[in-house]
Amino acid sequence: MNGSVRIGRVLGVPLRVHWTVPLLVFLFGYSLGSQTLPVWIPDRPAVTYAVAGLVGSLLLIGSLLAHEAAHAIIARRKDIPVEDVTLWALGGVTQMGRPRTAGVAFLVAVGGPLTSLVVGGAAFGVGVGVNEWFSWEVPAAVLVWLAWVNFLLGVFNLLPAAPLDGGRVVQSVIWWRTGDRDRAERVAARSGQVLGFLLIAGGWVYVLRGALGGLWLMAVGFFVLIVANAERRQAGMASALRGVRAADAMSSPVETCPDWLTVERCVEDVAMRARHSVLPLIDFGGRFTGLVDLSRLARVPAAQRKELCVRDMATPLSQCITCAPDELVEDALEKARPSRSGIRILVTEGGLLVGIITARDITRLVQRHALRGTDSGLNNSTDA
Repeated sequence: MNGSVRIGRVLGVPLRVHWTVPLLVFLFGYSLGSQTLPVWIPDRPAVTYAVAGLVGSLLLIGSLLAHEAAHAIIARRKDIPVEDVTLWALGGVTQMGRPRTAGVAFLVAVGGPLTSLVVGGAAFGVGVGVNEWFSWEVPAAVLVWLAWVNFLLGVFNLLPAAPLDGGRVVQSVIWWRTGDRDRAERVAARSGQVLGFLLIAGGWVYVLRGALGGLWLMAVGFFVLIVANAERRQAGMASALRGVRAADAMSSPVETCPDWLTVERCVEDVAMRARHSVLPLIDFGGRFTGLVDLSRLARVPAAQRKELCVRDMATPLSQCITCAPDELVEDALEKARPSRSGIRILVTEGGLLVGIITARDITRLVQRHALRGTDSGLNNSTDA
């Protein structure tokens, strides 16, 4: 997610925090410390409310992390690659590969909400115990508030609409019943679009009535709607790529550059006529050694271009996404998923570069699939 920074790892998975998380901590801490706690437990010092609000908001962040960690743990145990976990203002996002079966998809989906409900139950139990045994009213109130928020989080996430976990559950059930994954994804995405519109409309009604909390509801609605739209497009792309080999999707031949050239010679002799935004590098034997981004070459100062070799600016072979010509495109895309620089898959055979797959190639396949679908629909209509 853009605007996030990596701060470490949780259970072996990279953890990223979006710049909106401090805003989330402030808003929930302020609401808890200045509104909720003074009503529940009046006549306490202002500093007590402030500290309790901050602690409560940090505990909430921890519970959001537990929710996402549950998804990641289950996914990794089912051999699904997990890229990272990102916390942001509207919760969390776990970037991972696609489950191979409906059963695995179901387990990954329910793991997060169940964790939130368990955390909520534990927080409520501890809060009641702290109040009964030690008469610590403020800590007990913070824990009860945390329990209420986690219950709300768990129930909301179980709504049957993608990208919420409940939408993933519905998707997995439809996939299991029909055997049609693409149809299941489209149904879940459409339900997400409907939910997004309803949340936006409901939030707008609250705003008109003077409740600023409606703005938060509208923000959640916009997020659900945007992601649901993206997932519906993703479902269409998956259908278009089903069974397509890399050899049938790649662009070939590909303009290459000797890796021993200087940046100056590369720009003048090769890069200016390249058809792609990246340039594969080859060694003396013609074997692929790395990939250089033309935008990175453009940032090299003119004074250094005569001395710097192009291979010093390249992404090494070990970090490039490669596949064989007979490999399915959907499998190759799974390997390219962690890449934040776009779709750049190098098709190699025997160490030699035979083609490249970029976002443009994928778009071309999707467009051709749509045309075939349109033609089929016209033919069916005519026959009728």
